[in-house]
Amino acid sequence: MPAFTFPGQGSQRPGMGRPWVGHPSWEVVDEASELSGRDVGRLLLDAEQDELTRTANAQLATFVLSLVVLDAVERVGIAPTMCAGHSLGEYSALVASGALAFEDGVRLVVERGDAMQEAAQERPGTMAAVLGADDDTVESACQRAEGEVWVANYNAPGQVVIAGTEESVRVAGALAKDLGARKVLSMAVAGAFHTALMAPARARLRKALADTVFAAPEIPVVANVDARAHDQAEKWPGLLSAQLCSPVRWRATLDLLAAMGADQFVEIGPGGVLSGLARRTVPSSTSLAVQRPEEIDELVQVLAGAEAFAGAVASGDGERLTTAVRLVVAPSTGIFHPESLDAPLPGAGLRDHHPPHAAGGMPVEVGTLLGHVADVEVRTPFAGKLVAFLALTGERVVTGQPIAWLRAGSEERP
Repeated sequence: MPAFTFPGQGSQRPGMGRPWVGHPSWEVVDEASELSGRDVGRLLLDAEQDELTRTANAQLATFVLSLVVLDAVERVGIAPTMCAGHSLGEYSALVASGALAFEDGVRLVVERGDAMQEAAQERPGTMAAVLGADDDTVESACQRAEGEVWVANYNAPGQVVIAGTEESVRVAGALAKDLGARKVLSMAVAGAFHTALMAPARARLRKALADTVFAAPEIPVVANVDARAHDQAEKWPGLLSAQLCSPVRWRATLDLLAAMGADQFVEIGPGGVLSGLARRTVPSSTSLAVQRPEEIDELVQVLAGAEAFAGAVASGDGERLTTAVRLVVAPSTGIFHPESLDAPLPGAGLRDHHPPHAAGGMPVEVGTLLGHVADVEVRTPFAGKLVAFLALTGERVVTGQPIAWLRAGSEERP
């Protein structure tokens, strides 16, 4: 099952929006610019590193581009079964889950970024990544530093981030190396995020959260603060408020997602840091990042199973799968029973009751009944040619699991 993860501040880079210019999902940028009163398109296309690194700009740009990618992924019929976001990315995850409206997400991210930037100016701080030491060792180093320094991120085995005043972080880093840490890397940030130094920002953000209406998430969202999935709408304002001054428990978050059945971790948005953390934390899983339109092709193949496409969508000269492919996913959890169709479907990846057929698939219209999951109808939201079922007759499927794929539109492949 796929779990979507969303990156936080630090994943931004100049020009990161250029691959998406002209894509239908770029409309998300225009909407965000109107809602925020800021030129998000310019941040994504033209801002230099110094401007983009400013906390307020970095957070808004990263959040909006993550939702551009999410929109593009959803357009091909792919949806997460569970999700989480790292720090700022938690807001992206809540939008993805339906718990937070896009408009409210933009408003909160603007307020959060402004508040954190102001707090960092009032109480300057920094952060550093400690590599090659376990959590207890890093915690001990912070305590022995006897200053304002704390663990800010429990990211992965052997990767912990500390934050605090510049001098305290320097002392704690040196102590961590004395205790066996392999390396301590300074981070180019202007604040001690997820520590007590963000208390002024928390007070300001709390007011904005109080004016926001949350809904119950439609899929599980695992929170940074306690690495637990919360399905009650009223819990999220407090969790988001606490997040500013609490460490991000990302390693525990990934462990919980895996325990809940996630075996594919898909990073949605700029950067590829979270994919690397997933590989280190849950090495048995598949991890990939979707940052550019062409990477949606890879995502489709990974989620549907590459073997389902062998010989069916690749020509002899190695032509790549394109995003004309659409996945139909299970609307609920239960036993899948395909509908008896009027024509057989073609070769690879098909199920036993559909003999191979030389045609390019069976034409279907929007709303064509493909089968049932328990008593719930499975109807295609796309028109095109149904190429293969990805679930066996009588197989138990879960909400969001791909169960059929088709080629959108009426064009024939050469």
